[in-house]
Amino acid sequence: MGGDGGRLLLAASLLWGAALAVVPPAAAANRASPVPIAVLDLVYVDTSGEVRDQTQEHAARIRRFSEALRSDLERSGRFRIVTPQCGAAPCTASGEPSELIARAREAGAKLMLIGGVHKQSTLIQWAKVQAVDVDAERPVLDRLMTFRGDTDEAWERAEAFVAREVEALAAAP
Repeated sequence: MGGDGGRLLLAASLLWGAALAVVPPAAAANRASPVPIAVLDLVYVDTSGEVRDQTQEHAARIRRFSEALRSDLERSGRFRIVTPQCGAAPCTASGEPSELIARAREAGAKLMLIGGVHKQSTLIQWAKVQAVDVDAERPVLDRLMTFRGDTDEAWERAEAFVAREVEALAAAP
């Protein structure tokens, strides 16, 4: 993805980063039914400079990460996955934030999860995720985490951690 992908991830982070306080979304508080959430396909940036081309592997891993996140959140019983459309395709986290919120709202989402993964080096990757309260148009979760390794196991552990963080939103009073 090169520089453009990095700028997209940074831009999304900065746009949502203004409100870093973690506030339980009104939609999740005291709600017995699952919260409708749009989990957008995450973006991936590799600035590690490794010689071996891992584009296909990383595309598959970021796709599995996004799919597993949707599956884990829905399986928790706390969320119902909705899929906003941006034109003829589902929206991705690389879109323009106000447009993404509008599409998520149209799809019936109360929360929208965006973010991405940045591979900094052979061993270190960063995952940035934000959950946005669609009605209030503000972040209710903002997490930046690192994970070591570029294996299926490392990615799966990172995804499970993110899923637990998001699940906690629905459990918040």
